Amino acid sequence: MSEKLAGTTAIITGAAGGIGAATAKRFAREGAALVVADKDGPGAERIAREIAAGGGRAIAVPADVCDPAQLDAMLAEAKGAFGRIRVLVNNAGQGVQVHFLETMMEIWRTMIDNNLTGTFLCSQVVAHHMAQEGGGRIVNIASHSGLLGSSGRAAYAAAKGGIIAMTRVMAVDLAEHNITVNCIAPGPIDVPRIRNTQTEERQKAWHAAVPLGRYGEPDEIAGVALFLASDDAGYVNGQTLAVDGGFTAAGLRVKRI
Repeated sequence: MSEKLAGTTAIITGAAGGIGAATAKRFAREGAALVVADKDGPGAERIAREIAAGGGRAIAVPADVCDPAQLDAMLAEAKGAFGRIRVLVNNAGQGVQVHFLETMMEIWRTMIDNNLTGTFLCSQVVAHHMAQEGGGRIVNIASHSGLLGSSGRAAYAAAKGGIIAMTRVMAVDLAEHNITVNCIAPGPIDVPRIRNTQTEERQKAWHAAVPLGRYGEPDEIAGVALFLASDDAGYVNGQTLAVDGGFTAAGLRVKRI
């Protein structure tokens, strides 16, 4: 094992399951100490215990990324346990599939708050600490929906597109503090929420639309997050990397041209 993150402490939000949990476990295998943050406290505890059982170091912190007071408490607990925080992965978020004409204000506000505002608040709290400690890495998790006009995604796409735009500004503003900020835009990923909610018709449509012909795995997002959090990405800043099997690159595709 190369242990690319040896001596590093990372906070990962939304880490009780899916992409967040996979990233926490991958980072732990690479030597990082983990702060497993999620408003699902018991879920975060479970992931932290799994990491510890595998020989890693982790604490679970219940935290709602929309609550500044909880984020302050999260940072204080993280510093108390591990000292300097070098990496933040903003993974916490929520999705919805609603036609534009049926998107009520409550849905709009929920998507903006839980995705965009939460990423802003968490980044600002942790970036203040990083600036005082000599720098760090911030990795934001957006979505292919922030890059394309996916049907039924008006509120969600607005929030994720906002994260992509904000990533560029954060990268510029925080560069003087030796903090890099980059973004991952996942395509369809095989997580429980997707398996439990998508119809067979929608699954077939995804398989047809993605050039690789399959859903991605959470570990495939975790691997890219690892790269962006590591020294290998020291000169990568302000970028959004679509990890989607070629979905955002594909136009009309026919087997026999």
